Amino acid sequence: MFSALPDLAFLTPKGGLMIGLALALTAYRYYRHTQHPLYKFPGPRSAAWSNVMHCYYYIRGRQPFKLLELHNQYGSVVRTAPNDLSFNTAEAFRDIYNFRPGHETFIKSDWYDGGVFADKAHSIVSERDPGRHGHMRKYLSHAFSDRSLKAQESLINEVVNEFVSQLEVYGSRENGIDIVVWFNLATFDIIGSLAFGESFGGVKSGEVHPWISRIITAIGQSALADAFKRFPAFATTFKWLFPRAIEKMLEDTASHENYTISLIDKRLDNPSTRPDFLTRMLENRPADLTNMQIAAHASDFVIAGSETTATTLSCIVYYLTKNPSVYQKATREIRDRFARFEDINSTAALQLKYLHALALEAMRIYPPLPLALPRVVPKGGDTIAGHFVAEGTIVSVNPVAASLSAQNFEAPLEFRPERWLGGSDLRGNHEASQPFSMGPRGCLGRNLAWIELSLLLSKMLWVYDLELLNPEIDWLEDSAMAMLWKKPKLMIRTTRRQQAAV
Repeated sequence: MFSALPDLAFLTPKGGLMIGLALALTAYRYYRHTQHPLYKFPGPRSAAWSNVMHCYYYIRGRQPFKLLELHNQYGSVVRTAPNDLSFNTAEAFRDIYNFRPGHETFIKSDWYDGGVFADKAHSIVSERDPGRHGHMRKYLSHAFSDRSLKAQESLINEVVNEFVSQLEVYGSRENGIDIVVWFNLATFDIIGSLAFGESFGGVKSGEVHPWISRIITAIGQSALADAFKRFPAFATTFKWLFPRAIEKMLEDTASHENYTISLIDKRLDNPSTRPDFLTRMLENRPADLTNMQIAAHASDFVIAGSETTATTLSCIVYYLTKNPSVYQKATREIRDRFARFEDINSTAALQLKYLHALALEAMRIYPPLPLALPRVVPKGGDTIAGHFVAEGTIVSVNPVAASLSAQNFEAPLEFRPERWLGGSDLRGNHEASQPFSMGPRGCLGRNLAWIELSLLLSKMLWVYDLELLNPEIDWLEDSAMAMLWKKPKLMIRTTRRQQAAV
């Protein structure tokens, strides 16, 4: 009757010790798991034990959509890694990122360490200390004031008008153009002009500047850098197996830093009253602002102020050309408002209500920064969206998981600009869409972004009709996240309206 029992002859003292140690380790890990302060929060079982899921979807570029899936399954708060919680509500946005009287600030996590200029100078993006960040924001805000932006409009229009002209040269061809590339050329040229005193010349040449290519490549490596921090052994192994890849990353970073420094030095060696960022920064320059830190800030302006705006413009054009009724409303508003091309300015363009709703809807359905911005719960813990969270926990709201949630917006995958206009019957919590983030660390350049969006869209749509040449693409499905979006090609043919004289 005992013949079915396994042979236990292998249980020598040494074998028994090994089994005992394995059982003890399992029991210990189970105890640690059940006693962990995040044990009560729902999520995939693997997330409680390992960072593998977090890194896997980040590296694959599908993390925002995976987080949306997890929130749809588990609710408004999900444990996504052993020490990470993801939220997707408007209340969580406020609790994590906004200033709350009587509460400690949720500082940025160490995810922000180790980027460009990290070993030389902190910038407005990389600075984690709230006090030092507030000091930076104070002297940088002059460059983004209404007075400064109004003075900068002529510099912006130089690029915008050239962009509109080039669309006829290149966009009217049979094969059209990849408008994603051209929006990048325009926004990088604008930021180059404002940050360094000279354009990169991309719109004029129709070619991407090599420096910009290196920037975009470097941005795409953020997932690998995050995996290195979460898995030090993986980092060591990767560096051993692929030393040349690491050397290339370091070379690209050094090249980016050196080129930025050279542009800043050139601009500082040639004083100017040109109404750009540097002029305003130098007018209000504090004693502790070094040239190296100016370069670090300028690098942030280029990265944060160009790609994100180009992303929103590309998304708008995709959904415009896929939705004829939306296209007709947008073009009618612009063409009825302005009799001449010369009449289009930022003040008037910013008052176009449907155009404004169009941009808000694009930034909802396709947040320009799809990455969840990680923060650390302060000492003593704090309450987020009604949940008490222990100190030291990494918390965030992923913009995609929030703005594409049916709990926050009715028909979340439908492009409906009307939801942002008064009188819409579409249910939604508009505060669950925060494309510029919020609070003391919110986007410093949001007003500049609105000016760029309004001028580029209104001038382009006043002059041209647009035709989508690759309608088979699925904008969301064909996109991937590499900190910023990796977007599909968007092939557009432009046709000048007969009455559109420029």
